[in-house]
Amino acid sequence: MSFQQGLSGLAAAAKNLDIIGNNVANANTVGFKQSSAQFGDVFAASVNAGGSGNLQVGIGTAVSSVLPVFTQGNITVTQNPLDLAINGAGFFRTSDNGSISYTRNGQFSLDKNGYIVNPQGRNLTGYQADATGTVDTASLVNLQLSRADLAPNPSTKATLLLNLDSSSATKSAAAFSMTNSSTFNSTTSVDYFDGLGNEHTLSTYYVKTAANTWSVFAANDGTQIGAGAVGTLNFNADGSLNTGTTTLPFNVSIPLTSGAPTPQALAIELSGTTQYGSPFGVNTLSTDGYASGKLTGYTVGADGMVVGRYSNGQTRTQGQVVLASFNNQEGLAALGQNSYGETPSSGAPLIGKASSGNLGVIQSGAVEESGVDLTSELVKMITAQRVYQANAQTIKTQDAVLQTMVNLR
Repeated sequence: MSFQQGLSGLAAAAKNLDIIGNNVANANTVGFKQSSAQFGDVFAASVNAGGSGNLQVGIGTAVSSVLPVFTQGNITVTQNPLDLAINGAGFFRTSDNGSISYTRNGQFSLDKNGYIVNPQGRNLTGYQADATGTVDTASLVNLQLSRADLAPNPSTKATLLLNLDSSSATKSAAAFSMTNSSTFNSTTSVDYFDGLGNEHTLSTYYVKTAANTWSVFAANDGTQIGAGAVGTLNFNADGSLNTGTTTLPFNVSIPLTSGAPTPQALAIELSGTTQYGSPFGVNTLSTDGYASGKLTGYTVGADGMVVGRYSNGQTRTQGQVVLASFNNQEGLAALGQNSYGETPSSGAPLIGKASSGNLGVIQSGAVEESGVDLTSELVKMITAQRVYQANAQTIKTQDAVLQTMVNLR
């Protein structure tokens, strides 16, 4: 009797419909990968008396396996910088108190302690950076963003690129007074930072003492630095700086009363300054160093580097997201919540940095859409329904045959 074959066909078709229904239900689930049923025929273990299997008739079908289909989903841009999409191969590695799982769902956020977590509260893992921004690749940890202020960096150099007017009248360097503009030809100022991040103003004054010779004076916050000039600029006849007789930079020692380390050494770099017959002009005015800063935002690079942005215009690496790949990703065990677990069939995870090896790149502020193709799934659903009906028909036919036999007289 073929009831067994029909029943197995009904069970397999129902299982296939369950799989298709699950795919359709997750058409809007971020990072979801659709599943596909694989079937195998079933035969009895025994053969006919002659030892040949030529007359064997199968006893139905069975679902051999249900495999995820890891095709690349579309990338959709979001407004959350911690929404991460993998473009290419790889999985995010997450931890729940040491229990490791893997996912393509990159919807992350910060918890109250600054850890990067997914909607289920699992921690995103990677390499953490220290206070200097150096990433420690020795061990994988739960990634945490520090909200501590960025420490200030004292200025060590002031760079000025000027043109001094060659037609300026000569003056006496001995008569220089920063409060009397008639005793100097030109002046300019630039801000710099001390060891506590306090901002100060460095003013420089230029006095033409002879043809092609200028004395340079300096002041800090309105107080002259030293008793005389901090250096002398000598120019060639073509207006270029005479580097043979001019020693740059001019190194000054600035006494501070702000509580920062004092005195502060600062190099005044004037290389490239010219003396042409045009008005005094400032082409470059800058210093290194910066004040302390507060965390204002963060970005994740294509290589997984998590970079914090600070209110002082600086950036600092806070960590690096890692990705995992498997020799047989279809062998991963589905754990629910868009997570997968390692199995003997999948092999051990291969951990690496995004965009290295065969791993994909990470796109910040984006998510990977579900891999379900609704059109394809609906066609599969119609086919599975027809298969179910066909198997039901075989049972109905067998029932009719059996009824005929019962009615024989």
